[in-house]
Amino acid sequence: MWPVSDSAPETGNDAGRLERQLGFILEIDKLKSVLRQTRLVDESRRENDAEHSWEVAMMAIVLAEHAGAPIDLARVVRMLLIHDIVEIDAGDTFIYDDAARKTQAEREERAAERLFGLLPDDQAVELRELWTEFEDLKTAESRFAKALDRLQPLLHNYHSGGALWSEHGLDHGRVTKAKRDHRSRLANALGLRPRSPEARGRRGAAAGVSETGEFRSYSRETATAQLLGVHKHEPSRRLSDR
Repeated sequence: MWPVSDSAPETGNDAGRLERQLGFILEIDKLKSVLRQTRLVDESRRENDAEHSWEVAMMAIVLAEHAGAPIDLARVVRMLLIHDIVEIDAGDTFIYDDAARKTQAEREERAAERLFGLLPDDQAVELRELWTEFEDLKTAESRFAKALDRLQPLLHNYHSGGALWSEHGLDHGRVTKAKRDHRSRLANALGLRPRSPEARGRRGAAAGVSETGEFRSYSRETATAQLLGVHKHEPSRRLSDR
């Protein structure tokens, strides 16, 4: 049984405490209205933040064996369920929007202060610290959670034939620049190491994306490995053999 809290609440079941908890629950319903750039796999519409948070939490449960380090799975799931709550106030920041990314940290810090502050003090501190842990990437749990957060839109994009990249006119160079920005942190999360410069020179063809931005078909395993831009320390093995 997963614990509901790492520590006992400071107070009992008083009406004021329950009122603040219910107020927070009602407030986070707004997460269902925050649209992301990622489209559903069937391409029918863009997903919302609540759907994204649920999916990455499920990914953590299913893919925990690939974490590359011992993790507290319950902590990872809780982290993923709350990691985008700040976007109720801050909005979703598209990874390729350089201007928006410059103010992202400030906007999200303000949002965290307000939103988690709706909770009773002990729960506000607990969830705020969990959110900060996710952002800081200093623990195995946060690095694994962040890797899944990055992997999910890549899987959707692959299965929609590169719809996201095509919609925003993203070419190979722009996509791989974003990969480089996150490679070392994601590599640590999954026990991987960055590609060598020689390998990086070949990644466009290997990843199935031409220099003109054309998205080509390739295997799911290649998609995952190449889009993350990393190799395993251990001898290469198929994911299905692990």
